[in-house]
Amino acid sequence: MIRAFLGIDLPQAVRGALQVQQVLMALPRKVEAQNLHLTLVFLGECPEPVLDAAHEGFDALRERRFTLSLQGLGLFGKARPHTVWAGVAPSAPLTHLQAKVETIARRAGCPIDARKFVPHVTLGRLPAMDPADTARLEQAVARGAGFRSEPWEVSELTLWRSHLTARGPQYEVLVRYPLG
Repeated sequence: MIRAFLGIDLPQAVRGALQVQQVLMALPRKVEAQNLHLTLVFLGECPEPVLDAAHEGFDALRERRFTLSLQGLGLFGKARPHTVWAGVAPSAPLTHLQAKVETIARRAGCPIDARKFVPHVTLGRLPAMDPADTARLEQAVARGAGFRSEPWEVSELTLWRSHLTARGPQYEVLVRYPLG
């Protein structure tokens, strides 16, 4: 079984801007800079033949390059926040692409969650916090609401393998799929 996901890698300048935000918010558990990415579809734990079928579908995609940028910060988990993220500026090409790759993954037999796609880059995961720390973090996220990254051209998709470790997930690039 291989734990994998398809996503968009980020340029170094965008990673740097996100690292600044991580520091400004004083996140207790930051995602390492090399692991910052935008997930299009989490494939879950897949047997190799299923992952091979998904790979064939992704490889056959003939989508155009498009421009993307990040916009705003937020939290997942209402009463008890568990994840801090940077949002993605609205993008019709991204929405279209995500729907296509999710369909490919489902047809290949990957165990895809039924959750609605919310494009974001995870900046950190949060431990249980006392109310004062939660309030401090919520204020930091609110101060970062105006965050915007420079736009960049998305020229490829990346299939990553995810290795779970005691220090958090570590990602290994399996395949890069160029966009036209």
